Amino acid sequence: MKKRIWVVMVMVLALCMMLASACGPTKPGEGTDPSGKQTEPDGGTSGPEPAKGLKIAIVTTSGVDDGSFGQGCYEGILEFIEKNPGSTVDPVKEPDNSKVLQAVADIIADYDVLVLPGFQFAPVGVNAKDNPNTKIILVDTAPTDEENKEVTLDNVYAMTFAEQESGFFAGIAAALETKTNKVASVHGMAFPPVVNYQFGFESGVNYANKHFGTKAEIVALPAYAGTDVTGMAVGGNYVGDFADEATGKLIGKTLYDKGCDIIFVAAGASGNGVFTAAKEEKDVFCIGCDVDQYDDGNRGDGTNIILTSALKVMHTNVDKQLQKILDGSFKGMNEVLNVQTDSTGYVTADGRHQMSAETLEKLTQVYDLVKSGKIVPASNFNGHKPDNFPGLSD
Repeated sequence: MKKRIWVVMVMVLALCMMLASACGPTKPGEGTDPSGKQTEPDGGTSGPEPAKGLKIAIVTTSGVDDGSFGQGCYEGILEFIEKNPGSTVDPVKEPDNSKVLQAVADIIADYDVLVLPGFQFAPVGVNAKDNPNTKIILVDTAPTDEENKEVTLDNVYAMTFAEQESGFFAGIAAALETKTNKVASVHGMAFPPVVNYQFGFESGVNYANKHFGTKAEIVALPAYAGTDVTGMAVGGNYVGDFADEATGKLIGKTLYDKGCDIIFVAAGASGNGVFTAAKEEKDVFCIGCDVDQYDDGNRGDGTNIILTSALKVMHTNVDKQLQKILDGSFKGMNEVLNVQTDSTGYVTADGRHQMSAETLEKLTQVYDLVKSGKIVPASNFNGHKPDNFPGLSD
């Protein structure tokens, strides 16, 4: 009896050893990881490699749904993520300009990339220098150091634009299309990129009056005149904020009441208030800014208030830099983008503007002159004024 029991025990032990040999590791290093997944000899898990991607944050003052500046940059991030689904983005809104740098400092170490649209982010150069592993894409400004001096950093790509070019095209369009001979521009804050738009617009109106026989008057409200970052009075119509739709609407209505029938709007979310004022009027238009804003101009009755939009091509350039970060070809630099890089212009696509064929023809003429350098519209700091710039008198 004892012998039988011993035989059975030996057979059971042998069977267990066979099962262990069949189901267990057969090569050194093979087995399962703690999750139960079969591992490869090198200790990795079988199956497809996880998608390579970036952890991105975008910090804005007017939001990523402002229909203009912030949204244009955000759409560039979304275009990148669509091609690189392993990447993610977190929008961070801080409407108080005085707090944006703290908002950046709070998160800079937690992300691979920060996208920062706005001149107010210039001092982030200090944070960038202290966090070299985080890449930063600055839009509308170059980084500055502790002494407020412009610097170039290995982990910062700063794109600025020749907004005066797009503003110039808006001014030409407004002068050619106005029926009342009164036009205006409304802006957020008098940061250099915004003043560029204003001066470019005024340059365009003056050029059309001189070369195309128009008689457009530029209307400005003294109560809303702007002062730039150097303390220089620049005139124009400034809301004083990029997210104040109520004041935007008030300025817009006042200008329409004074006889303006076309207003160029470069004011971020504040510009939505001007759009609202236009929709409550008859036979008036707005010129959009930064992105194609035609959809935002729909009155709901089959008519639209957007004459055209002055473009600053941010989404393509944001997408391009994110791709360079991912593939390892990124280089920190401060770069000015303009007509030469197809980064400024205006909307001409069918169904997205309401300009006449004659206006389009003249815009093509001046576009070529700007691209060739024969026309150099005034900007905040290029030393020219809207009533005296290269090409005006030629």
